[in-house]
Amino acid sequence: MTVIRSLVLFGLAALAEIGGAWLVWQGVREHRGLLWIGAGVLSLGIYGFVATLQPDAHFGRILAAYGGVFVAGSLAWGMVVDKFKPDLWDYLGAALCLAGVVVIMYAPRG
Repeated sequence: MTVIRSLVLFGLAALAEIGGAWLVWQGVREHRGLLWIGAGVLSLGIYGFVATLQPDAHFGRILAAYGGVFVAGSLAWGMVVDKFKPDLWDYLGAALCLAGVVVIMYAPRG
């Protein structure tokens, strides 16, 4: 159950961070305005809170592992929202990052 909870929290954190960054991007780069930017900043704050709910107590480990989730999640976001077409190297890189998440977070420790 702990691994499932951790994976759900990583997914929620990715939605909040990637979504927040995308909202800020839209507000600034696409000139959508302050409401978009404000919503993005709020979402980024939610990301920071969600990360604290991880069952592991080590900040560095959580953030390092989340980096892999962020890489894969960013590519997925781009595919769904911006119609980005990843190539083989994007997929390979994301797979390597997710393998890193598994090793960092879920390897047996003594």
